[in-house]
Amino acid sequence: MSYNQHQIEGVKSRQPQAKPPWGWITLIVAMLLGTTVLFSPLAGKIKSALLSLRASGNMSMQDEADLERQVEDRLRVEMEEELAQKMREYKASKAKQENREVVTPRVDASTSSTGGNVKMLANGIPFEAKVVVDVGVEASRERLAAESYKAEYVLRVKIPRAAQTVAELNQATPGLEKIFPKLAQLLEKSEVSPHFTKLYENKIARIKQDATQLNELLSKHNFYDVETILHLRDSQTSRRVFLLQSEMDVVSDGSDGDRLATMPASIVESANYQPFTSYGWKKQTATPNPMVTGWEKRIGNANVELADPATSAVRKAWLRDRIEYLKRGIADMKARSFLVAEYDPFIVIPVHLLTATNDNYAPRVGDYAVVIYDQKLYPCIVGDGGPTFKAGEASLRMAKQLNARATPYNRPVSDLKVTYLVFPNSRDTERGPPDYEKWRKRCGELLIEIGGLGEGHTLHVWENTFPQP
Repeated sequence: MSYNQHQIEGVKSRQPQAKPPWGWITLIVAMLLGTTVLFSPLAGKIKSALLSLRASGNMSMQDEADLERQVEDRLRVEMEEELAQKMREYKASKAKQENREVVTPRVDASTSSTGGNVKMLANGIPFEAKVVVDVGVEASRERLAAESYKAEYVLRVKIPRAAQTVAELNQATPGLEKIFPKLAQLLEKSEVSPHFTKLYENKIARIKQDATQLNELLSKHNFYDVETILHLRDSQTSRRVFLLQSEMDVVSDGSDGDRLATMPASIVESANYQPFTSYGWKKQTATPNPMVTGWEKRIGNANVELADPATSAVRKAWLRDRIEYLKRGIADMKARSFLVAEYDPFIVIPVHLLTATNDNYAPRVGDYAVVIYDQKLYPCIVGDGGPTFKAGEASLRMAKQLNARATPYNRPVSDLKVTYLVFPNSRDTERGPPDYEKWRKRCGELLIEIGGLGEGHTLHVWENTFPQP
């Protein structure tokens, strides 16, 4: 398999797709939230999340810093998306008020009738709408009665159980017991990971928050995105294995000036592309990271806007915060390099698993892993941290290996057909640039510790597809 240089068709957004209309947002926040609390919720969320990471213990300072950045990036996105949502709601409400028509109500008081229909929402959730009409008393009294005019909204969600048997695991990955002859024995004393429950608890918490505010809900597809998470342990070698069955979404982040000195302007200047992954190492050469130029340009643009007397106080506060964030990122890019999702095969694990340091089965950044799909096995590492309410994500390089049509916006596998094996505490003591052959050899050794592979099965050989200098 060969790659053309910079074949990313698009950039998967971890930031809002368009620059927020700050005039509208300032007005909305002032009206709905009060301008004095615009940034305190974000600061509070970040502080709380970072404190929880520090409380986990047993992480190096660099690991902690990398994961903190992942949390901060995610929370910044969520806050800006929340503001954009309030803007849309306000504009829609304002438009309805300006264009409303006066309608004379017609009520059939002779019956207490009900009527309704069931529609499939865009996110795959069946939605039943029903209007119930009853006979009441005088309007002056009904206006004051809480029960006379109300809406009730009930969302019913079923929490799935984790697959545990050979037969159930085979539904996701047919022939898995032939790939791993010792699978049945490993499953005898396996346990469902508490992270399976925690993941669905996080999904429910998000749904409750969105449902009570009538926000867009997590889609049915993204809710049911994990078939199982199991803890396996070989009784002879004591090798632990973290097994996840899920789909595969795509991440397109990362940068490394040492191996990729230039990147397209569309990426360098993108506000969506993230130059970092959780797995990083000390720079090997003096060649600058190509993403630095774009970030420095954003700082320059922000300083110009700060100097403009017409810029609002709310916007200026946001710009100062953004500049500090960009400066920290530039300093990191000048000191370290990162995986590049277009070229490096790696998987993404929810951040709350990566920080669960009291769990001997929890993956860590840099741990060796194997992806199994369509009877093929792909060696890789845990390279990045993702959202706490979903799982099943890998780099663009991995995604395209599974499905050539994969893009940052088109997942390679939508069904729960991918098995991810992570070998906890297998990461190297020192991090460095990816060595695909070393990764393959080490994954092979780890597989032997759980019984090895069945006849006819081997690990994929990754080629170095970076453009030669």
